[in-house]
Amino acid sequence: MAGRVEGKVAFITGAARGQGRSHAIRLAQEGADIIAVDIAEDIPYNVHSGATEADLAETVRQVEALDRRIVASKVDVRDFPALKAAVDDGVAQLGRLDIVSANAGVGGTPQLAEEFPEDQWQTMIDINLSGVWHAAKAAIPHLKAGGRGGSIILTSSEAGIRGYANMAHYVSAKHGVVGLMRSLAMELAPYSIRVNSIHPTQVNTDMIQNSAIYDLFTGKQGSTKEEFAAASQAVIALPIPWVEPVDISNAVLWLASDEARFVTGVPLPVDGGNYLI
Repeated sequence: MAGRVEGKVAFITGAARGQGRSHAIRLAQEGADIIAVDIAEDIPYNVHSGATEADLAETVRQVEALDRRIVASKVDVRDFPALKAAVDDGVAQLGRLDIVSANAGVGGTPQLAEEFPEDQWQTMIDINLSGVWHAAKAAIPHLKAGGRGGSIILTSSEAGIRGYANMAHYVSAKHGVVGLMRSLAMELAPYSIRVNSIHPTQVNTDMIQNSAIYDLFTGKQGSTKEEFAAASQAVIALPIPWVEPVDISNAVLWLASDEARFVTGVPLPVDGGNYLI
């Protein structure tokens, strides 16, 4: 039986590990070839270490193990010319583009809004909002040229639909992604290109599994993973502390597939009921 995205090509940012790698593997399992990019280095003000070129190579290995093609590049989403060149090269090698997962993002460092250094604020906006715009901007001409429609999925966050103290830069960027999604959905509807955003709660990746996030959620210094799990579960309606990357990937797959062929302009939470608490 053919996969749900058989014969299609997906462009994924932040593909070296975490949600991005999971998206690449899940889409490849369902028949897609992949254009993958990642900065593959540390980013200032981030509370966890960045992905590495070895991580990106592992994504390549796992996709190829599924007998799918992948074109991978070390690219910073803040650098639009480099990102465009990577997308153009990927389309040239793989022959088309159908799906975009603008997933790359950073968690930043928790801090009061009035205390953010200017460059820390700007780094967050440049990656988590402008980087998403860059991904869409690089991909849209190829989607239009294909004449087959397409699906763009912008990774926002639960923080894109609600506020969180001490994370104003992250919340602002992720809210901005929703506005971008809605505008793009209107602009691209005549081309049958659907645009939606996805809003995960805590996802079991390095972005949450670090001491700064543990302390943010518990409100005290030196918190353990177990204490964080309890605090996280308290703000999720289902009896879970977080979701797994594949849970988000399954939603990305659905939005990318023809099963969601008339779904556009939708902010889709995958949050265990986080928004209800």
